Amino acid sequence: MNDEDAASRRVSFFGRHDLATGWYLDRVAELVEQFDEVRPTDATDIIELHNVQQYLENGLLPQSYQAGQRAQAIAHIPQIRGAVARFFSSIDDMNCPILIVDVDFAYHADLLDLLGRYKAFQRCSANVMLPALGNAGIRLGELLTSKKLIHAYGTEIREQLLESPRNAEHLIRKHMQKDAGHEIHLPASLTPADMRQLLERYIDSGDANPNYIGLLETAPVSQETGVDAKLKLRAKRRNLEMTQKFFEENAGLRTGCEVRIADTQDEPVKCEMDDSDGMVMRFSYSSRWLEETRDNPSILNNFQHLFEFADRHVLLTLPSYPAQLGVFERFMTTTGRTDYQIGAAFRAIHLSTLLQTRLYHYYLKTKGIDLEGVISWFFEEYLVEEFDARNFSFTPSDDKSSYLQRVRHLFVELESVTTQFSLFVQNGELDRDLHAITSDPARYKEVPSLLDGKYLYQGPAEELAGILHALFSDQSTLTYIDEELRAENAARLLIDNEVSYDNFHEYQKPAIKRLIELEVLVDNGTRVRFANPERFHILKSLFTTQAVSYYHLTDAGRAEADAMVAKGWLTRRASLLTEDEGKYFNYFLNKVDFSNGPELRNKYLHGSQANADGEDSHFHTYITALRMIVALVIKINDDFCLAAPEVPRVRQADE
Repeated sequence: MNDEDAASRRVSFFGRHDLATGWYLDRVAELVEQFDEVRPTDATDIIELHNVQQYLENGLLPQSYQAGQRAQAIAHIPQIRGAVARFFSSIDDMNCPILIVDVDFAYHADLLDLLGRYKAFQRCSANVMLPALGNAGIRLGELLTSKKLIHAYGTEIREQLLESPRNAEHLIRKHMQKDAGHEIHLPASLTPADMRQLLERYIDSGDANPNYIGLLETAPVSQETGVDAKLKLRAKRRNLEMTQKFFEENAGLRTGCEVRIADTQDEPVKCEMDDSDGMVMRFSYSSRWLEETRDNPSILNNFQHLFEFADRHVLLTLPSYPAQLGVFERFMTTTGRTDYQIGAAFRAIHLSTLLQTRLYHYYLKTKGIDLEGVISWFFEEYLVEEFDARNFSFTPSDDKSSYLQRVRHLFVELESVTTQFSLFVQNGELDRDLHAITSDPARYKEVPSLLDGKYLYQGPAEELAGILHALFSDQSTLTYIDEELRAENAARLLIDNEVSYDNFHEYQKPAIKRLIELEVLVDNGTRVRFANPERFHILKSLFTTQAVSYYHLTDAGRAEADAMVAKGWLTRRASLLTEDEGKYFNYFLNKVDFSNGPELRNKYLHGSQANADGEDSHFHTYITALRMIVALVIKINDDFCLAAPEVPRVRQADE
């Protein structure tokens, strides 16, 4: 085995429940069997042995091992632990530069951990240890992941940080970036004034990263980090400057969405992607369909079914769901700790639903129908007639008012109906006098539901995250067998193809075997398939929308969900909106969860909205507010319908 092959096979331990552990089991067995004859003295070999020790401690060995072999392998744990301890305990100023040279990149984190664990930082001076680590290829960013190193060499690390404006990126990753990869530690001697100065130098530097400048622009104000309103404004202006320069030098790609009404179209809706000059999604709606669905129930149903504001289980399609993010968006973009992470899919849905709302608002207006009036009908007439839910009110804005005034009015009404529904659920009725003295802002993630345990979420059981990744992630090791057997994810591969257990590669089989043991998959001898369709649909919904609507499941589906709750895979909670739907409302309306949202409710109700774009800007916000109210109506209607199943829900005209 050459050096390159050896490096690729080096054992790494990612956790007991990581489905990639099967890849290393044969190598683990090989090293354990050789241990009595070969005692490594090289740092990389010793660190690999440390990873082998973790496999043994967790009982992770090849499936072919008999009980005696397993016992013999596990008996090596004290000897391996001793070898690792002797090596790292021997490091001092004299031998440090020699012993830790040329450590594989994949083992840098283990090296720092073991040096700290065996007190090498206490024995070695900074002027010996830090250059030695640098010669081993360990950079400042990796050093900052070791709390013990920072404690031992705080003064020297502070000096390194202040040497270059580029090092401000470490501060940004620690305080502002979401999922920075590793925890970052800073020396206690680094003051807020130091950080402020470093951030200012970074903003003004020629090699500043636009992604990090964007994080500074949306960062929360904090004395701890030195970020205040002036620094944020400075970052905002620098970001605008960098963006303008980028598009002056790059042509970009044409993307967008088009909507139209067709007089000769029979289908209610047609959609197609035009990639002839970029990527433009085109939606075409039948004028006959729109003409025949002008009654109030059908108008609201068109938003849900024709414009697809919600899926078949009435989970909103509008939020940004993690499953929608592409590989680049997940791993290559820089997201703030308090950012609402969005990608191309969210932007496409955001744009299309805005245009659909704008088109429909205009179409209804030409027919003498006010969309706000339809919403008023829902609250003041429909809820009374169908569910005997009285005293709800929604007052349409004055169509003679400016859009600035209409937007402010709509945000007040949005909060009002949200509070009204909350009071109705809490008290079994809506008392207008109680509503009049209830002044707290709407908390969208906390709006209650008429149903107990309405939604299913991922539970505390550790294995579920691995199951979801293995089956549905495009980064799963199970998506590709060969050119004939490949798919976007493992679930699609198994559904679309007759795949036997033997078709899988050896490194894939442990993950498949584990999924079979967990009764997610079943092997009938000729094909590996899903063991239970209800369980599959629950898992898929959980991956796609982060939640499952319990009462939309079939009886068999609910029984399966109950069993998954009992196993700790799922947990049930009650609210009108799912957690992700609540986050979506908060992103657009306020700063409860996120610092990078438009804060529309806050800006308009506090009178701090920008007027630079005039009435067009307010009209855009008006359409956004309409879309959010319609989305809330869809969720409230679903809640009432599910709580009173004998009452038919509002349906489309032809249902």
